[in-house]
Amino acid sequence: MCLCALLAAVGHALRLVPGLDLFGPMILAIVLAILVRALFGLPALLVAGTAFAARPLLRAAVILLGLQLTFADLAALGPGGLAVIAGSLAATFVLTLWLGRLFGVERGLTELIAAGTSVCGASAVAAANSATRAGEADVAYAIACVTLFGTLAMLAYPLVPALAGLDAAGYGLFVGASVHEVAQVAGAGFQHSAAAGEAAMVAKLSRVMLLAPVVFVLAALARRRARVGGHGQGDCSVPVPWFVLGFLAMAGLASLIDIPGAVTGGAATTTTVLLTLALAAMGLQTDLGALKARGLRPLLLAAVASLFIGLLSLLLVSVVA
Repeated sequence: MCLCALLAAVGHALRLVPGLDLFGPMILAIVLAILVRALFGLPALLVAGTAFAARPLLRAAVILLGLQLTFADLAALGPGGLAVIAGSLAATFVLTLWLGRLFGVERGLTELIAAGTSVCGASAVAAANSATRAGEADVAYAIACVTLFGTLAMLAYPLVPALAGLDAAGYGLFVGASVHEVAQVAGAGFQHSAAAGEAAMVAKLSRVMLLAPVVFVLAALARRRARVGGHGQGDCSVPVPWFVLGFLAMAGLASLIDIPGAVTGGAATTTTVLLTLALAAMGLQTDLGALKARGLRPLLLAAVASLFIGLLSLLLVSVVA
C-alpha cells in the first residue's frame, strides 16, 4: 500500500514536468508501477496491500466520482446532445465487442477496450474490470490503448472545427462525446476556446454518467456466460457491481441538494488520488511478458474503435447542430 502511495505521488509530481502534463496522474502512475514490477518484481509482503488498493479503493473512487455529476448536466445538453453522446457510446461499445470477436481478441480485453473507448478511458477500464475479471495485463494493455489514441485525438481534434465548420458549442460536444480521458477532453476543448472547453467538459461528464449502465451490462454478460457454462445462477465468482449503485446514489444526491464547492472539490481530488492508487496497484500486478503476449490485434481493435467513435460523433454533431 505504501509503495502504491509513493508511485501515486510521483505520478502527480511528474505532471509538473513540461510535456508530461498532457497525461493524467493515473496514466503516469500505472506506467511507473509496471516499470517497477519489471525491474524488481512484486515481493509477497506487498501483495495484500496491492490487492486492497486495486479493488476496494477503486470502488470507493467510482462511488465518489458520482458527486461530480448531476442530472442537470444531462438536461443542459438537450435532446440532441444527449442523442449524440448516447448514440456514439452505445454504437462504439457494441461495434468493439463485435470486432473483438472478429479480430480474435480475448473477450476480457475486448470488453475493457470497449468500455475505455466508449465511456471515459482509464477510469472506465478500471471500473469495468470488476465485471469482466480480466487479468491485470489486460487492464494495462487497455489503458495503454485508450491513452495512446486519446492523446492523438487531443492533438488532432483542434483541426476539425475549421474543416467541418463547427462552432464552439458543436466542437465541444464533439470532443466530449469522443475523446477518452477527462484531461484529454479539457486539452482538446480549451485549445479551441473557453466556450468550447466548457461545452466539452459538460458533455464529457454527462458521458461519464453512462459508466453505470455499461458496467451493469458487462456484469449481466458475465452472469449469462456463467449460466451457459453450467455454473448456475448462484455462482459467487460472477461479480455484481453494487458499487455502481453508490455512484448513481452520489449523482442523485448532487442533483437533489446544493453541495458546497469545497466538498465537491475535495471529493474530486480524493477520487483522483484513489484512482491513481488503484491504477498504481494494477501496474504492480502487471507482468510485461504477459502484456507483450497479447500481440498487436488488440491495438488494432482500439485504433478502429477510436476512429469509429470520432467519425460517428462528428457525423451526429453535424446532424443535430
